Amino acid sequence: MNRSRKKATAPRAVPKPPAPPKAAAALKPAGIKPGRNATINDIARLASVSKKTVSRVINQSPLVQEATRARIQAVIDKFGYVPDPQARGLAFRKSFLIGLVYDNPNAQYIVNCMEGALDAVRNSEYEVVVHPCDRKKPDFISGVRRFVERQKLRGVILLPPISENDELTRALEAADCTYVRITYTHIDDPARIVISNDRLAVAEVANYLVSLGHKRIGYIAGPSGFRSAIERLGGFREALAARQITLTNELIVEGGYTYESGVTGAEKLLSLNPRPTAIFASNDEMAAGVYRVANKLGLSIPGDLSIVGFDDGPLAARLLPPLTTIKLPIRELGRIAAHKILHPEAAGSTHAMVTPLEPHLVIRDSCQPPAKA
Repeated sequence: MNRSRKKATAPRAVPKPPAPPKAAAALKPAGIKPGRNATINDIARLASVSKKTVSRVINQSPLVQEATRARIQAVIDKFGYVPDPQARGLAFRKSFLIGLVYDNPNAQYIVNCMEGALDAVRNSEYEVVVHPCDRKKPDFISGVRRFVERQKLRGVILLPPISENDELTRALEAADCTYVRITYTHIDDPARIVISNDRLAVAEVANYLVSLGHKRIGYIAGPSGFRSAIERLGGFREALAARQITLTNELIVEGGYTYESGVTGAEKLLSLNPRPTAIFASNDEMAAGVYRVANKLGLSIPGDLSIVGFDDGPLAARLLPPLTTIKLPIRELGRIAAHKILHPEAAGSTHAMVTPLEPHLVIRDSCQPPAKA
């Protein structure tokens, strides 16, 4: 009896999946799943540092050693890490925004401060937002606090004159918001102020005008509520007194840091008999108003009247003749203020003590010795 035998078949070989290309395998470090972007935790682990140190490198903190900075930056570059401000903002319960809060009639001052703050945040995670306010309104302080809390600001830069308001800074502290004041005197901890030495600057103006031979000098002051107005007038008076010249009340008029108030002040001063041979306007906008009145009266600048301003904004060099003025480093004030908010860890170092900034006189063509009577 014949029995059929089944033919034996060899087992089929199961093909192995192709090995991933080496280049693709190198795209992600160990512990980072394919398709997932690197996080700040990944960068910290791979660079063998803390998250805080990575954050300092991202925000250009001066407190990281160069070797450590280079190592972290190399890891960031290798894996294309891009910080997510929204995610980090949720983690820190703060946005990556710095506020610029002001109530100031001088538009150029505000623009210069803002440009300085933007210089400081460039190439970092931070942005700058501005908030105009009216310090005379009853809800002024509560309005600023609402702005801070709504935007979850990391900090605010306070411009004069609101930078002098202690009630406002207490409200910001209660809202857990860092602040830095731009001001004219030591009114707070050094880490919270940036100072412009206006008294020294106006003394330079007084000495310059007296050296030219001027003795009857008119003065257009800023608004009485501004600390800058107090500092500038006080410094100017003291410097003249040291040269045995008295600044009488009739030679002082109050302005508002505006072109229009410069016109009004010049009209009063130039109606005096005898009129002043020189006028110091405590900002360039008001000095431009003096130019208008002098031209209207047919007075030559500087032949009949010498004029000095304060700020050295773009306007000063565009007047005819170009205006002699105090150069105030406004942009640098804004940059340093923003830097102090970005790097509070440097508050105890020299980075907190780079103030006061010293303004200086820029001599152009608007002054000369007084004409002989």
